[in-house]
Amino acid sequence: MHPDRTALGEVAAVSVGVTVAVVVVFALGVLGLARPEGTRARQDGTSALGLGQATLCFLACAAVVAYGIHLIVPQFH
Repeated sequence: MHPDRTALGEVAAVSVGVTVAVVVVFALGVLGLARPEGTRARQDGTSALGLGQATLCFLACAAVVAYGIHLIVPQFH
């Protein structure tokens, strides 16, 4: 039995790439919540633009996680 090293390398590269991408998108979402923007900031210190950025980033992270679960669980196929 000989493992296919090319396929193993592809899987490793894609998993590292997706992991880094999800971490960066999540960090951008946290940044959107943490940074007030000038006079448009609301009472709690966040702006509408930052809140929208955070919402989109967190939804993208949730979509990637849901897709990963869909790939792993056989009942979803």
